[in-house]
Amino acid sequence: MILGLTGGIATGKSTVTGMLRERGIPVIDADQIAREVVEPGKPAYDAIVGHFGRDILLEDGQIDRKKLGEIVFSDESERQKLNAIVHPEVRRVMREEAETAEKNGASIVFMDIPLLFESKLQYMVEKIVVVYAPAAMQLARMMERDELEEEQAQKRLRAQFPIDQKREEADFLIDNSRTREETERQVENMLAEIRGELGS
Repeated sequence: MILGLTGGIATGKSTVTGMLRERGIPVIDADQIAREVVEPGKPAYDAIVGHFGRDILLEDGQIDRKKLGEIVFSDESERQKLNAIVHPEVRRVMREEAETAEKNGASIVFMDIPLLFESKLQYMVEKIVVVYAPAAMQLARMMERDELEEEQAQKRLRAQFPIDQKREEADFLIDNSRTREETERQVENMLAEIRGELGS
């Protein structure tokens, strides 16, 4: 079974992916792949530089993610342009990695896709797991973790579907607003249910 793991910024998705990996379950990380497909020499890199110009590059030729982020979070059409370049490439690599995991004997594979709903990628997975934390907690975590001003943090939150809307679409919900032990217990329960469905 291929499951989509999503949430919102700062809901604690990486905590949950860590718990899954500790249990030997493959997690394919869309953000990681998105970073790899924009490395110099990759097709997406050339397309991004072609569109946004060389001003978004660091001295070593790598893309300045902060500078690019400021452009795309302030202009919806530029954000869509970036997504149109990066997303098809990310999806292709994710499918390849899922096939490899399956060939290696995995019966459960998670695809960690932060913008699963926003990018309409539900078709790539069989079930959806939403990692949840209330919006006020997301905001506080972002401001602390990413050292953002409240307005910057709000802007990033607004660029995503509201977390409560995602919550309603979930097949499984992991509430990550309490203790780590509580989150771990929910992860165990979810895996038990999935294995039950798979008869394994």
